[in-house]
Amino acid sequence: MVEFVTINWIYVILLFILAFITYKRKSLDLFGSAVMVIMGVIIIFSAGANWLLLIVLFLVLSLLATRYSKKYKMSLGEFEGRRTSKNVISNGVVACFMAAFGGYYLPFVGGFIGAIATATADTLASEIGVLYQPRLITTFQKVDPGTNGAVSTLGTAAGIAGAAIIGISAYLLGIVANPFSAIVVSIISGTIGCFADSILGALLENRDLLTNEHVNLIATIVGAIVGIFLI
Repeated sequence: MVEFVTINWIYVILLFILAFITYKRKSLDLFGSAVMVIMGVIIIFSAGANWLLLIVLFLVLSLLATRYSKKYKMSLGEFEGRRTSKNVISNGVVACFMAAFGGYYLPFVGGFIGAIATATADTLASEIGVLYQPRLITTFQKVDPGTNGAVSTLGTAAGIAGAAIIGISAYLLGIVANPFSAIVVSIISGTIGCFADSILGALLENRDLLTNEHVNLIATIVGAIVGIFLI
C-alpha cells in the first residue's frame, strides 16, 4: 500500500512538471495548467496513473495537431494558440468524472473512453480538417475553413484515426481487457460525439446560442453516453 501511494505521488510530481511545460510553451494558460493538475490528481488517486496517461495522450495529440501547418492556419486566422481553463474543463471534466467512478461502475470505463475519444476526434478533425475545403454538416454547402459545424473528408478521417489511437492505447494501458471492444467503443463513440459537436456548432453555436466550450462539453457527454452503452 505504501509503495502504491509512493508511485502515485511520483506521477503527481510528473503531472506538475507537465503542467509547467505546457504553461511555459504557451500551450495552456496558468489557470488551464492548474485545472489540468487538479483533474489529473483526481484521476490518479481514484482510477490510477494509466487512466491519466490516456488523457495525457489526448493532450499530446491535440498539441501536435494544433501546431501542424501553423503558418498556414495563422494566415487563415484559424490558429488557436494558448488554451484556457475553459478549454480544459469542457474537454476533460466528463472524462474526469467517469474516471473517478470507473472503478466502482464498469460502464463508466466506456464513458471514460468515449469522452476522451470524442475530445480527441473533435480536436484532430478541427485542426487537420481546416487544411481542406469543408462543407457545413447540415446543408453540405461549401464554407470557409474554421466555420462552426464544418466537416471535411480529411478532418473526419483524422478524427476517426485519433479515436482509434485512444482505443488502442486504452487496451495497451490495461484500461480495457479486450482490444476489439476498446477500439469499437472508441471509434464509434468518438465519431458520434465528433459529429454531435459539428451539428451543435452549425445549429446553435453559429447563432450564438452556445459557446465553443458548451458545444465541446455536450459533445463529450454524448460520446461518454455512447461509450457507456457500448462497453
